[in-house]
Amino acid sequence: MSTSGDPRTDLPSPLVGEGGASRSEATGEGFAPQTPSHRPVAKRIRHFARNMRREPTDAEAAMWRLLRDRPLSQFKFRRQVPFQKFILDFVCFEKRVVIEIDGSQHASSERDATRDSILMAEGFRIERYWNNDVLQQPSAVLEDIFAKLAER
Repeated sequence: MSTSGDPRTDLPSPLVGEGGASRSEATGEGFAPQTPSHRPVAKRIRHFARNMRREPTDAEAAMWRLLRDRPLSQFKFRRQVPFQKFILDFVCFEKRVVIEIDGSQHASSERDATRDSILMAEGFRIERYWNNDVLQQPSAVLEDIFAKLAER
């Protein structure tokens, strides 16, 4: 603080994000570069994922209630995550596990098989659960997920 008596110079410097100061101005440092795992996703995919988070199916909403706030020990899940040209229902990046909640339209789907092979090539393990199982046997589904996370 200045003791000059001038009210403009007696004010403390603004905090980062306030008063127009950026981190580089406040600390003299730049931001860390993007991690190599970050990949840009098409804007329309990001918007579609955002809409899917706002209007989940009943089974997706039930699964999110099971997974949010890290009830599975320390494993963090994200929902409706855009990844490449796909939207992953639920993903734990730390364990590279994708959880898909499927309805009957996914039974023996060639599109799902192609998608799964691309995700497996990226190092993900895909776990699929039927809508009915999530809605009718949520504790069994949660136990199964926990067991599979413990395996990895």
